[in-house]
Amino acid sequence: MADMTAGATATISSGSPLTTKEGWRAWTAVHAEPPVPPGEPGDAGYDQARLLYLSDPIVVRTPAIQSLINNARRLLILNRRQISARRGLIITGPGGTGKTTAITQLGKAHELGSRLRDPDQSRIPVVYVTVPPAATPRMLAAEFARFLGLPVTSRLNMTDITSAVCSVLCQVGCDLVLVDEIHNLNLASRSGAEVSDQLKYFSEHIPATFIYAGVEVEQAGLFTGPRGRQIASRFAVLSTRPFGYGSKTERDNWRSLVLTFEQALPLRAHQPGTLGRHSEFLYCRTSGMLGSLSHAIRGAAVDAILDGQEKITKSHLEAILLDYQAENPAARPARARRPPRQTGAA
Repeated sequence: MADMTAGATATISSGSPLTTKEGWRAWTAVHAEPPVPPGEPGDAGYDQARLLYLSDPIVVRTPAIQSLINNARRLLILNRRQISARRGLIITGPGGTGKTTAITQLGKAHELGSRLRDPDQSRIPVVYVTVPPAATPRMLAAEFARFLGLPVTSRLNMTDITSAVCSVLCQVGCDLVLVDEIHNLNLASRSGAEVSDQLKYFSEHIPATFIYAGVEVEQAGLFTGPRGRQIASRFAVLSTRPFGYGSKTERDNWRSLVLTFEQALPLRAHQPGTLGRHSEFLYCRTSGMLGSLSHAIRGAAVDAILDGQEKITKSHLEAILLDYQAENPAARPARARRPPRQTGAA
């Protein structure tokens, strides 16, 4: 199984979202670590620091994230001298399988590597934007402009904004563009087709590798029609999916994932390996969904701090209210194979 190293995403001290250069830079620059415990229990400041730490998602280097990073690094090299028709990647899959985590971790790794090679603070190596619902070309161009801090006023038309975005991104050395929520792009509608053309224009005028992420983009019609066929000819597809549990290898991989999350928990009395004994139960609860697993374990850790037990029990895990998909069998992805629910308390 691919290396799965735990860490936590940094709190954005600037208060800006990731879809701005200030928020993105703040997030990539800070590395959260579990707070160091004081000598005596009952320190309110330590408890608050731990709760703040747990409010950040625990990021695990899953095979999907590692595959995306490996493929993107290769593309960044191959696209370096391409004049046009640069190739890109699309990461797709059901909701809750780690798509946004994967592309943001890719962006973070590239940003940090770029800053090590070139500490010039004026450079913006990565752009991260999301496709708005019912997007128009002007709305998409405005998302790029807002990331860069460029003015977006009613007096500026789409051409003005697009020209400014392309000019600035060429000047600041951007070579990786991350476009999230790509399933909001509906090629069957006129505005969706025009947004697709806008993205194509950006990719031809900005010397960068483009990575898209979205929920089940094949079913959303991203590859249909002439524009869809052009996207299909330029973009490779990586799929995220729920973890399996049918074979011994899949069960071992799931248990390793659970134990990796456990290693990042800042609990005083929690014995390492305890969550491994609950790995089958956790699979039953989450259907192998990475987002649901992260929420369940972090939520149980929060409760263990608040109730003073300082260790996660099965009762803690059972008490966490998960998303609709995890709680309702009919809403779960078909691939997720669930063993019989375990009974008994730990």
